[in-house]
Amino acid sequence: MAWMLKVLPAGSGKNCVKMAKIIIDREKCKGCFICVSACPKGLIKPEKTLNKKGVNPVKFAGDDECLGCCLCAIICPDCCIEVYK
Repeated sequence: MAWMLKVLPAGSGKNCVKMAKIIIDREKCKGCFICVSACPKGLIKPEKTLNKKGVNPVKFAGDDECLGCCLCAIICPDCCIEVYK
């Protein structure tokens, strides 16, 4: 499977809506930016600093707005993105 979806354990039992969280492996990212265009909310942005490969990786810039649709993880050719709901 080319993408990962992990479900976080339930919290304290309170009735609250939690948004998804994305973890991006910045050292594995090759900077193709396909995920940037795939995100419907525009929450994945290019970083300004280089990784060990010498490319600008992407970063997740929207902790409270992510829908958890997993489009970024599905489309990433190097499986650098994990989505947690």
